[in-house]
Amino acid sequence: MRLFLILFFSLIYFFSFSQKKKNELIDSNLIQLSGVIVSNETLEPLPYTTVYDKTIGRGVIADYYGFFSMVVLPGDTILFSFYGYKTSSYIVPDSLIDNRYSIIHVAQRDTIDLPEVDVYPWPSREDFARAFVDMEPYDDALRRAQQQLSGESLAFVAARLEGDASLSYTSSRNEYYTKLYTSGQLPVNNLLNPYAWSKLIKDWKEGKLSRQ
Repeated sequence: MRLFLILFFSLIYFFSFSQKKKNELIDSNLIQLSGVIVSNETLEPLPYTTVYDKTIGRGVIADYYGFFSMVVLPGDTILFSFYGYKTSSYIVPDSLIDNRYSIIHVAQRDTIDLPEVDVYPWPSREDFARAFVDMEPYDDALRRAQQQLSGESLAFVAARLEGDASLSYTSSRNEYYTKLYTSGQLPVNNLLNPYAWSKLIKDWKEGKLSRQ
């Protein structure tokens, strides 16, 4: 029984000593790897790039300025992944003396040639024919602007606008000037205005009154 206990504690001591030496060896080989990921075209940093240690299965995300820092071991394979760029790798040198190492990793732009695609505004020939027949060929930007600036359109918009201070002032000044113009005489009456009567008769003959 005593011999069994001695052998048991000896094995525990041996494994503990071996694990301690192994941990010390690992700790002595740990490297603080830092760096910046930049584009090969503009040399600008690539923010939030994924930096993944394939050997130990652990990774980090670079910051907004493309900077990253992580703990690695000599010989580890580091993968750099960023959207629009090729996934590239970097192997940590096993001949480093210092436990800190900095790099500038250049990522290559990933250019993908896609097949040509023709985009049409109509799903079928029948829809195209129908749209072509119903098309208004002179409905361009200039004619639309002319329509919107016509007297009828401006009157329609003005009738729905609320009066502001400038419009009220202009209206009051026009009334004042009209009173000054007819001061000392009868007010102007369009019923006795021959120009107004001629315009009314002309509009009646042209059919403008019936359309209104």
